[in-house]
Amino acid sequence: MRYTIFLAVLALASSSSFAQNTTENDTLNQMDEVVIEGNTKTFIYKNGNIKVDVANSIYKTLPNTLDLLSKLPKIQLSPDLEKISVIGKGTPLIYIGNQKVEMNDLKALSVEDVKTIEIIENPLSKYEAEGRSVILITRKLSKKEGFQLVFSETAAFKKKFNNYLGVNSSLKLSKTEFKANFNYNKVNPWESNGSDYRIPSSNIESDYLVAGYTKRDKYVFGAGIYHQINENEDFSLTANGNFKKDDFDFSTATHSKIDEAENNIKTLGKTKGDEGFINSFLNYNKKITQWDASVFAGLQYSNYNSVSANSSSNNYNETVYQPFQQLNDDFNVNVFSGRIDFEKKFHNEIKLELGTQYSSAVANTSLDMENFEQNLNLNSKYRLKEKNTAAYAQLSGTLMKMSWTAGIRAEKTIISGRYADESAASIDKKYTNLFPKAQITIPIDSTKTLSFNYARSISRPDYSSTSQGFTYINPYFAFSSNINLNPAITNEIAANFQYKDKSLKFAYFENRDVINYGFLYDEPKHLLLYRPENFDKETGYTLEATLPFSQGFWTSANTVSLILNKIEDASAVVGSAKPYAYYYSNHVFKFENEWQFSLTGWGLTNRNEGVFQRNSFFLMDMAVSKTFFKNLSCTINYNNVFKNRTFTENFEVSKVNSRAIFFVDNCEFSIAIRYTLGKVKDSIFKEKEVNENSNRIK
Repeated sequence: MRYTIFLAVLALASSSSFAQNTTENDTLNQMDEVVIEGNTKTFIYKNGNIKVDVANSIYKTLPNTLDLLSKLPKIQLSPDLEKISVIGKGTPLIYIGNQKVEMNDLKALSVEDVKTIEIIENPLSKYEAEGRSVILITRKLSKKEGFQLVFSETAAFKKKFNNYLGVNSSLKLSKTEFKANFNYNKVNPWESNGSDYRIPSSNIESDYLVAGYTKRDKYVFGAGIYHQINENEDFSLTANGNFKKDDFDFSTATHSKIDEAENNIKTLGKTKGDEGFINSFLNYNKKITQWDASVFAGLQYSNYNSVSANSSSNNYNETVYQPFQQLNDDFNVNVFSGRIDFEKKFHNEIKLELGTQYSSAVANTSLDMENFEQNLNLNSKYRLKEKNTAAYAQLSGTLMKMSWTAGIRAEKTIISGRYADESAASIDKKYTNLFPKAQITIPIDSTKTLSFNYARSISRPDYSSTSQGFTYINPYFAFSSNINLNPAITNEIAANFQYKDKSLKFAYFENRDVINYGFLYDEPKHLLLYRPENFDKETGYTLEATLPFSQGFWTSANTVSLILNKIEDASAVVGSAKPYAYYYSNHVFKFENEWQFSLTGWGLTNRNEGVFQRNSFFLMDMAVSKTFFKNLSCTINYNNVFKNRTFTENFEVSKVNSRAIFFVDNCEFSIAIRYTLGKVKDSIFKEKEVNENSNRIK
């Protein structure tokens, strides 16, 4: 720790005459770029999409990829860092290169390996139907043979100290390239939430506040090999994963009133857990030059495993602590998939894309629970099998200077779920869906374009919804999963007007069976379960403006969205829906001798969305960075300067009135050191995702 701070002070105090100046040219969809970050092109806007150059920006020294994503426009992470969403679009598809991945892969990806991140607002049929937007991450590629090692160390201070240590390596020999990375993170996240809820029909009033620390050792690793057989043929084999051990202690203060019985309860709990994830790919690419076509074939295997043990005790009305429960929860999911893609270009600038994919998933959950207060024992084993077969066809071209793309995707899904002690299936579903998508772009003149989009998409429950685990906050309140969730179907239309680097977009969507959290009350046990549910309907309108600015050493990226959303359900009290605003503003100041200063602010106004009412908030981050000796850089970050860490949510569902509050440990001061040894050029490493449901492996 002292060594890290010493290096940081030394770097920032050293002479800057050895600073490095790096520039790089990129293209976005073979269209003219709009550059707003000087020579380094940090932000590029085109047709409603946003592309961010990470490798040549101040973002490159952030400790992990999730922190990086949280600083980009329109991207939001959940407080537990397990879910990602795009403002106005919900949960996105996530790609690393041609790989479709999920949150565990992001946790296994080093920021050092990231070149650019693109937020694609209107993905077409070649992308999966699972998602209304795509976050596309491109890895760094260089230009000559050689060997490179990158060492990174970040010391971060939140409520407790956190440390991130990483090593990335690349080696290219002739037509073969090797990559490997390893990271060790020692983190101590803090979390807290509370709820004041009422169940008038059962004469119940209660409130609680829970808080706890996690001691976490996390190991992140990855390796891959790419070989070019000849000019038109290549294959690659890659694997990445992460493993973590959690030791979580929490305490809860609860006031409960049921009829005339009133109790003040203190709950102490401890959870120990192990979690592991591995994802592997085998890819083959071949160009068929005589046809002006290409073929891709790939196989993918993924495994996620989680084991946890929880014990807790209660103290009623300042007496003594008595054992409450002992819970052991195991969850494992294996997914195997394969896909083939074919692409053919014709002389009249028309391109045909065809593809098919098959995946098979098996999820097993096991729960052993002993409730000492109710003298209750529960042993449950559940097995879920899911098969998905998909095929798509997509055609694109130009007509009278207009570019167009149209496609359709068909997906057939078979799901069965069964408890070990039951002969009949609990879940037995078969359904086939069609997902048409279309886009047309009309150039008005050399500086103006107008584009229109239509898309139908689906959002399926995570495989972990089969988990049988309960997270008890107190004797009367628990978080739980729900095996009976249905997929949500969304239809969306959008129009975008682009003038140079500025754009104005309007979008409308309708979502059926949207998944949100609701309540299930077990009256005999006086137990309230907080769990995901299918709500009837969600509709939304968005008017969004992007307004970049550049003047000398100062560049700025700004996004403002006016949103009107309404969520409805027969079991809920549906209030009024009112417009609210999302705003994001990033400012980068570049000075001489490789000094950079960054200031980023973003927030949301009060949100009234029918069922849910949520509070407003504003966050501001600051960073200063300096590069020395061409291979040593230091960055100091101060996140959430104004210490805004409180979020509220009010709603009434299933005759339960809830006012919830969440506290997030997002105020952070960090010092990052990054040292590069050697250089790799002509890097040709590439991968392609096979499994189209990998984002659900959690």
